[in-house]
Amino acid sequence: MALFEYFPNYIWNLSVAIAMESGGQIGEIIDMCQPIKEAAAAGDDAGVPQFMKQWAAMGDKLQELAAEDEARGRNFSASNKLERASLYLFTAERMMGHGHPGRTETFAKARNAFDRSTKLGSINRERVEIQLDTGTMPAIWTKAPGSGKKPAVVFCNGLDSNKELLYWTRLPEELARRGISTLCVDQPGSGEALRLQNLPVDPHSESWASKAVDWLETQDNVDASKLGMTGISLGGHFAPRAVAYEPRFASGAVWGANHNWREVQDKRMKREGENPVPHYWAHVMWAFGAEDMEDFLAKSTDMNLNGHMDRITVPFLVTHGSNDRQISVDYASDLYDQLVNSPRREKVIFTQREGGVEHVGADNMAYGRDLLSDWFAETLGGNAG
Repeated sequence: MALFEYFPNYIWNLSVAIAMESGGQIGEIIDMCQPIKEAAAAGDDAGVPQFMKQWAAMGDKLQELAAEDEARGRNFSASNKLERASLYLFTAERMMGHGHPGRTETFAKARNAFDRSTKLGSINRERVEIQLDTGTMPAIWTKAPGSGKKPAVVFCNGLDSNKELLYWTRLPEELARRGISTLCVDQPGSGEALRLQNLPVDPHSESWASKAVDWLETQDNVDASKLGMTGISLGGHFAPRAVAYEPRFASGAVWGANHNWREVQDKRMKREGENPVPHYWAHVMWAFGAEDMEDFLAKSTDMNLNGHMDRITVPFLVTHGSNDRQISVDYASDLYDQLVNSPRREKVIFTQREGGVEHVGADNMAYGRDLLSDWFAETLGGNAG
């Protein structure tokens, strides 16, 4: 199984693949990509304005079509179109550089479309705000069906994702099916926390993950003795770190290991490995609240899990794609090998036999989604069917 590679550069193909895996329609995606195929040849960054323009235009058109459905009382159909409009607008926004004209407005339109889709479609998700020491952590809360107290999982972003993209992985849907609720968070340095509150990355993820646990403990339908933590991409640093230092987590997992992200930056400066977003260095300096490269490298020093993983004393699952072009598969072994005090540790490397071989399964998220869902069902007391 391979990544759908329509363009001659990885960053654009990654965005297209994520959109496809997140519920985009192939016909709409082709309509957006055909007019900009030549622009992609100019390089990862040069053609980004054309990419943004095409994807934002499709998002705007879908909002118009949704309004026509809504006017006729066809709210479910309107919701479906708004869902894709939000996805395409978030994809357009994600490709823009920090401070690019129209980025703020595009993000606002994407959020609005998502919220309207939730309401019109009666979708099982609720927007919540979790108080931090500084600012708040916006989140999406998906409840497991039925009465009584249920297990719950905190699901955090990578470097450049947001809580809506976390929801679109369909992990919350599969966890709910197994009797587990999910809290998708825009932690500091990602999503709304970065864009609207200017909260930078905190390498010590337990500081905000603990606030998520505090919030979960106040929910009547949550069994606070059965809480899990997972993260995707750079969340492969945040989730293990949080589980290591927050004793209230009963299980953990990573969707892509990110054991020594600080080392990855040294490799990228030597042009080793693919970048996940255009304008990469400008983006990471923005995310970390750094003034320049020297400041960024200093602030990212603690993005390294060596010496911390022996603190994990609960079950932990490590997953990685065998053909990950961004983060070496070797980091999965580093993480697994250091989980010496976990009573149940497991490492799964996705291969060509099943798929999910690219970074966080961008070629096929189904296998990662199923595996993480079953893992938490087994370790938190859910039902794997």
